[in-house]
Amino acid sequence: MDINELKDKIYAFVEAAKGKKKLKEKDIIKGVSAEQGLTPEEVKKAMREMIDVGKLMYSYGGGASSVEIPSEEYLREKGLIK
Repeated sequence: MDINELKDKIYAFVEAAKGKKKLKEKDIIKGVSAEQGLTPEEVKKAMREMIDVGKLMYSYGGGASSVEIPSEEYLREKGLIK
């Protein structure tokens, strides 16, 4: 599978849970790797690349971290969009 295709699958996985459940990093890795028949390492690498460029972000609340799609406000604050 192409890396960009994998990133699209990860984004769709996170987007499907948006507003319903906060996903931990391991939830995404397990879910996407099982769904797509990939190794967890491949999924983790692609997800980290997405976090590095601002397509996904870590959030912290209630003593736990989760991965989610950033808001436009957050992206503006970080200078990723204008």
